[in-house]
Amino acid sequence: MLFTTIEFVIFFTVICTFLVLFKFRQFHIIFLLFSSYFFFYYTSNYLIILLLFTTVWNFYFAKIIWESKNKANKKNLLIINLAGSLGLLGVFKYADFGIEQFNNLAHNIGLSEIPYLDLILPIGISFYTFQALSYTIDVYRGKLTPSKSFSEFALFVAFFPQLVAGPILRASDFLPQLREKMRIIETKTKLRQSLIHSSNLKLGITMMAFGFLKKMFFADNIAPMVNEIFKFPLGYDSFTLIVTTIAFGIQVYADFSAYSDIAIGAALVLGFKIPMNFNKPFFAISPSDFWRRWHISLSTWVRDYLFNVIIFRKLNSDLMYVFGLIVTFFLLGLWHGAGWNFIIFGLLHGGYVVFEFIIRRKIPFLSNNKFFNTKIGIIFSILATQYLVFLAFIPFRISDFNHMFYVMEKYIFLDFNFVEIIPFILSHKLPISLMAIFIILHFISYKNPNLLEKISKLSIKNWMIILGIILFSIVFFYSGNPSDFIYFRF
Repeated sequence: MLFTTIEFVIFFTVICTFLVLFKFRQFHIIFLLFSSYFFFYYTSNYLIILLLFTTVWNFYFAKIIWESKNKANKKNLLIINLAGSLGLLGVFKYADFGIEQFNNLAHNIGLSEIPYLDLILPIGISFYTFQALSYTIDVYRGKLTPSKSFSEFALFVAFFPQLVAGPILRASDFLPQLREKMRIIETKTKLRQSLIHSSNLKLGITMMAFGFLKKMFFADNIAPMVNEIFKFPLGYDSFTLIVTTIAFGIQVYADFSAYSDIAIGAALVLGFKIPMNFNKPFFAISPSDFWRRWHISLSTWVRDYLFNVIIFRKLNSDLMYVFGLIVTFFLLGLWHGAGWNFIIFGLLHGGYVVFEFIIRRKIPFLSNNKFFNTKIGIIFSILATQYLVFLAFIPFRISDFNHMFYVMEKYIFLDFNFVEIIPFILSHKLPISLMAIFIILHFISYKNPNLLEKISKLSIKNWMIILGIILFSIVFFYSGNPSDFIYFRF
């Protein structure tokens, strides 16, 4: 069920109505759980079995790990749990990619090829797998006590606003909120209060509205130009390909952050706070700063559950630190998709962060230069970082190696061919205009970090005017064909 369809609007309205009419908290939890399962079943049909398996598998393994008194047994149980969860993810997401690599090798050395499995990629499997794993690992580490209620844990894994494309929740953030909403007062009666409160309602709706604007006004109207040029980029000049690369960067950010905004806003309306997933990434001043701002829930997940594990025993080793970065970014790229282009995407970012680390460690006078604290220095840092970030977006978008390397060559080595600039701009006036508007709005939001909160606190009249402008912009420019969010593919 796409957020940008009338079906979701009806679905969400019905949920809010029921939560307001029936105020028993126990009903709320069960109702939200079954609503989440309905949401996922509507989207994925029988593949809901994988979600249920992941939930049951991690719920009971976490309990067994917690109850085990032997450290070696705990570790073995965790390994079995990881093998089951990651094995399921690996089969459905990476099996055919692995078979393709084997068949390429087999073809060269004369071995028989293996038939492809042709499995459907389950929507959201990368997200809910990582989400459930973080719970089990935290229980293993002793940072979290296992949930006593299966329905409580099941709702954490399947919570519908962020189920399909994040943000990736942590049990330590979500379960305390859920338990607080189920607390019992001294009279031992359940609190007869609605999850939905006016304090959250306006801000939640504001975030959802801006999410719809990002997706339906910006991303979906920029996408046709990106698809047209990158479908067969050979022969295009540097200007066209650079503008298209920037367009794709804006498209993927507007698309993915839109999903996060709608998810966070919807959760807020329902009474839950989900951590933000983006923090003005196009104003990052270094590659590492970019990953502190982009897909925050994923970057912090791989930091806490992968990178820190790799370097744990050799914290003072620069070589191990670099090795940990390369492995982490290799797997982070592979997480995005089963393809060499995503591996290149990950390794490029890994190379950027490694280079930054070496400069900071080995050439401190350069990284600590006062120039980088001046306005000009900050602008230079931002532009240099974004140049590298957008370069890495090329393999993220283009899987064909010939096309990919051609675009990267034109991006790096300018051909100074200005003949097609005016015709290109005139033939793509709408997407280029939207790019300019987006950059302006992004800058305004950067200068006003709490902009959405400020808008939500406006008077009802002014707030409704802004929502009306957003609705008009969407309706006037919307093509009428809802498109999937880009991160549904991952």
